[in-house]
Amino acid sequence: QVQLVESGGGSAQPGGSLRLSCAASGFTFSSYGMSWSRQAPGKGLEWVSSIDNDVSVTYYADSVKGRFTISRDNAKNTVYLQMNSLKPEDTAVYYCYGKRIGSRDDYWGQGTQVTVSS
Repeated sequence: QVQLVESGGGSAQPGGSLRLSCAASGFTFSSYGMSWSRQAPGKGLEWVSSIDNDVSVTYYADSVKGRFTISRDNAKNTVYLQMNSLKPEDTAVYYCYGKRIGSRDDYWGQGTQVTVSS
């Protein structure tokens, strides 16, 4: 059974930090590019960041560039999103996503809530 399970969400003050984790199971994690996306209330899904099979290659939406850092630990089958300098507009449900390199196979996690307010 394929599973992606997010954790680490919660509440933070503006300027604060949170670290999200996504634990994968049921597939060959190292064969998958991983991403984080988010959905704010009343809005569509927004891509946030990705990391490919080469861990040195990362991608960020302009809205989070310089504040968020994506990383992965293939030995732990886990991808992370370190979120610093949080802003109220970062408030959303954050979803983990995995796509097998060279195929259309993909999976989504259940999401974790992040709330940024003073």
